[in-house]
Amino acid sequence: MQLSQPSNTAARRENLAERIHARLKEDILSFRLLPGDRFSEGEIAARMNASRTPVRQALYQLEREGYLEVRFRSGWQVRSFDFTRFEELYDLRIVLEMEALRRLCTGQPGTAAEHILKTLHDTWCVAPALRTGDGQQVFVMDEHFHCQLVEAAGNGEMTRLHAEICERIRVVRKLDFERAERLDKTWEEHGQILRHIRAGELQQAQHLLTAHIEASKAEVRKVTLHKLQQARQRALQAADSVPSTPNAVCPSDTH
Repeated sequence: MQLSQPSNTAARRENLAERIHARLKEDILSFRLLPGDRFSEGEIAARMNASRTPVRQALYQLEREGYLEVRFRSGWQVRSFDFTRFEELYDLRIVLEMEALRRLCTGQPGTAAEHILKTLHDTWCVAPALRTGDGQQVFVMDEHFHCQLVEAAGNGEMTRLHAEICERIRVVRKLDFERAERLDKTWEEHGQILRHIRAGELQQAQHLLTAHIEASKAEVRKVTLHKLQQARQRALQAADSVPSTPNAVCPSDTH
């Protein structure tokens, strides 16, 4: 059986939908779009200079992910920020990484695992003068570190599920890399975790890694609440700065 290939038009539409999805998700998680904000497909299409089809695809994907909801006759609305959902994803990530540590510390790592661990050791167990202080770079390196630990454990399904979780929390997780103190902690704790793994010290490695992820989760929550409060204050100030129009018709007066 020979399957037909997707047309160039369909492929372009899919790529555009992905870009629109990424832009809107970033706007929601950086609070340019606030919980409760409403908009229509047409408004997003005009803003993105796109047709409604890829916009609709992106919006429904965001709805499935829990960021938006459809309001009857009033378009789309940004959902309230769901800390519980993100914290549950963090908790699931801990479960997977604890199992990865168990396998690495109590088993016999193969050649591939040894190579991964050596590469991580060479990256993270370095003198302070050799450590980058660029938050964005450390953020990318940090995700790679955690994903590589799980991959080294040798279970493909664990690796796949862990990567999916990391993708879902990626946009909020990067908030943990805005302060120099948190960057220093990341460098120190990653190095300590790796040394415990190489020494086969399971309890110490698991205890430190759990505390490491829990601290990140708490920092993300704190920064998110702070940024949400700042965004709401800016929105109120912007609304106050708009001059009132005496003859304006209130929405409740329309029929």
